[in-house]
Amino acid sequence: MRVLLPLQIDRKPGREALHATAITLNGPKDLDVTELALNAPKAGEIVVKVAQSGISTGTEKLFWTGEMPPFPGMGYPLVPGYEAAGEVVEAGPDTHFRPGDRVFVPGANCYKDAYGLFGGASSLLVTDAARAIEIDYTGPEGALLALAATARHALAGLQNTPPDLIVGHGVLGRLLARLSCLCGTPPPTVWEIDPSRRAGAEGYEVISPEDDPRRDYENIYDVSGSAAILPDLIGRIAKGGEIVLAGFYKDPINFAFPPAFMKEARLRVSAEWNRDDLLATRDLVSSGALSLDGLITHTAKAADAAQAYETAFTDTDCLKMILDWEGHA
Repeated sequence: MRVLLPLQIDRKPGREALHATAITLNGPKDLDVTELALNAPKAGEIVVKVAQSGISTGTEKLFWTGEMPPFPGMGYPLVPGYEAAGEVVEAGPDTHFRPGDRVFVPGANCYKDAYGLFGGASSLLVTDAARAIEIDYTGPEGALLALAATARHALAGLQNTPPDLIVGHGVLGRLLARLSCLCGTPPPTVWEIDPSRRAGAEGYEVISPEDDPRRDYENIYDVSGSAAILPDLIGRIAKGGEIVLAGFYKDPINFAFPPAFMKEARLRVSAEWNRDDLLATRDLVSSGALSLDGLITHTAKAADAAQAYETAFTDTDCLKMILDWEGHA
């Protein structure tokens, strides 16, 4: 492990400055595991010892490759990750947490010498207590709550209708399909171009787009992240059908207007989850209604993060990579 950044340590009487081992991206495909100093916790904040964190194959991959479009808070070096689960080790009386509580944290911006975008890939986090969600399961699946909440956010809301077609059978597509099956509507069809990813369906069918003759879908949810697929999807909807963009797209969204005009196509963008999505999804998992089983395919020690990121982004057999922070302070 090499230290890349000068540590600015604020020493206060009776208290040592907080440090963490964190993943830092110093530029495209330039990743290190290094030591960083953390901002001291303030009123209303908690300190969380991270047990597991997830690697996002959407936004995080774009930071890793250098393809991320301009985004608020961007800059290098940065600590990536917004999928962290761990244990509260310090909580003030003005929070509702106590040491020992198990929580999910959607990232943190607590580093003295690195951007916290999104800041969750660290052994220790300082975060506003209002951002943390208490969970009652202790396995690595706790780090999946953000993805499950993202799927729920796409479905929830006034006049939102569950999909009858989902494009993509990665982790987000699987969670979206599982949540859709809880809605009481007919199970969705799922498209997947990679044959190795068509397995693992629970109550719905996964097929190749080439094997699907339908052109009357009412609601198509795309989680592929491919902007190039939109013209094909417009040709697959019924008149007045809706296409929901629930992935993250690095390329501009383009489509020919006449086919969309003829179909009176509706286009909706589903963005990041909110706290209600996290709480609702947490409760679905706790009750057993929503299963997170079978989604984590790879686990690696945080010290081996460089190889873990390479695997997460280049190995098609890797649905979800989890970093294990055990042994890091």
